[in-house]
Amino acid sequence: MVSLFAETELPQVDLAPLIDHALLTPTATAEQVVQWCADADRFGFAAVCVYPVHVRLAREQLQNKRPQVCTVIGFPTGATTSATKLYEAQEAVEHGATELDVVINLGWLKAGERDRVHREIAEICEETGTPVKAILEASLLTPEELAIAAELCLDAGVAFLKTSTGWQGGATVEMVRQLHDITRGQVGIKASGGIRTVEQALRLVQAGATRIGTSRGPDLIHQQEMMNA
Repeated sequence: MVSLFAETELPQVDLAPLIDHALLTPTATAEQVVQWCADADRFGFAAVCVYPVHVRLAREQLQNKRPQVCTVIGFPTGATTSATKLYEAQEAVEHGATELDVVINLGWLKAGERDRVHREIAEICEETGTPVKAILEASLLTPEELAIAAELCLDAGVAFLKTSTGWQGGATVEMVRQLHDITRGQVGIKASGGIRTVEQALRLVQAGATRIGTSRGPDLIHQQEMMNA
């Protein structure tokens, strides 16, 4: 593992502050939420990302602690109505969410209904006043569509562009690099989906990712500790 790191000249980056520790399996329990929050606090992760039903519990666990409470909106398809997404986002903020990962409406994007995509995300940004990470589900988009989606979300006021839900394929270096070229540092980039090794994570950071969404946060930190030993 050490030799691989040296050969590829990956960056010497502390991953912990970049990790959104995700618990987005359908079977997630309250006990697991408590554990994920404890891990996030212990390792100094950026955030815990949970379903809306668990936001109150996560907020209780992380009160006055460094990690943010992140939740998902319109997850995983993005195909709920705009009114439903807005309500879900507002309720999540009322319950203590401090970051919102919102799936864009991919059908609208594919159909060329750019105004609707923009309006939906802009309304959530404006009405909640909370940092939004727009989930683009890049594996389902052409490079041209990904560029359009990114520009629409940038104009709508998002704080981050997120590659994937993890349900339709994961993040790749190419996706992150394209988003980095488009944003030019204007917003953060969250790489998410299928990130299981420290090498993967560091390659994505090297390509421009500023957050890493993964359910394997502690594993990545332990791998990095072994790498640096």
